[in-house]
Amino acid sequence: MSKLRKVITGSVIAGLLVSTGALPAQAAPKNQARAVAQADWLEKNLDNPKVRIIEVSTEAGLYERGHIKNSIKFNWHTDLVDTVNRDIINAKNFSKLVQKSGISDDTTVVLYGDKNNWFAAWGAWIFNIYGQKDVRVLDGGRVKWEKDGRALTTAVPTFSAGNFVANKADKTLRATLINDVLPVAKKRVKADLIDIRGADEYNGKIFAAPGFQELAVRAGHIPGAINVPWGANVNADGTFKTVAELKKLYADKGVDGKQNIITYCRIGERSSLTWFVLSEILGYEVKNYDGSWTEYGNSVGVPIVNNAGTIWGAA
Repeated sequence: MSKLRKVITGSVIAGLLVSTGALPAQAAPKNQARAVAQADWLEKNLDNPKVRIIEVSTEAGLYERGHIKNSIKFNWHTDLVDTVNRDIINAKNFSKLVQKSGISDDTTVVLYGDKNNWFAAWGAWIFNIYGQKDVRVLDGGRVKWEKDGRALTTAVPTFSAGNFVANKADKTLRATLINDVLPVAKKRVKADLIDIRGADEYNGKIFAAPGFQELAVRAGHIPGAINVPWGANVNADGTFKTVAELKKLYADKGVDGKQNIITYCRIGERSSLTWFVLSEILGYEVKNYDGSWTEYGNSVGVPIVNNAGTIWGAA
């Protein structure tokens, strides 16, 4: 089934569910079986055995101080990646992790986290790579949940093992340097490259935003990339902008989904949020480049654009 047909089918199904009252309007998937979960819907489904809630936050100890009821914790840099090779978790280990968390093929997975759901979106990307059918991100994430005064708990749940088995990794969702990015940078292939970092990073004025440790020895961006900072996707409270607003945001930059899209940042975490917006909300064909600038900017012999002219090690 084509992606366009999936989007249309998903929209029709969602509309029928909403009109019959089977789902709250705010929880209706925007793209077949892929959704932004609203907090009101999640509160009503905290004890639903078919729903599994996962927190993926960056701040140490945050989950332990209090989390959404029945949510489990995934640590992005130990659970969702290969801790030796620079790679995502492999299918075998992902299956074990997910089964242990009580997740089956028919489970609705809802991810949330701090920092505007950066790593929750990373988790959603990984789940989609390995074929989970229904993956959602909580609108506004942990910050909005807390600001709204919704309940947290310190109780850590346990679940019976699930039956989820990872599919072979979906290469249509993940960009690589050699196969995807360099052909675009060298103008051999057309695609929309979206750099989601701040303007100073994009223009090469700084090597990384303050507080970020992962660095490249060169500053700047990939040739042909346009700059749409990740924060443009969300409102002040961290909730996603409307579909119409998001379409306009990218259309104004020349991105309308008519050709393939590649998103990147420094290590792929912030760009996974933009991937989620473009792929799961808008239904465009999008790959996330998790090598991002730390791979590209450290690679020998690849072209870059450095508008600021910053040089590594120069005074």
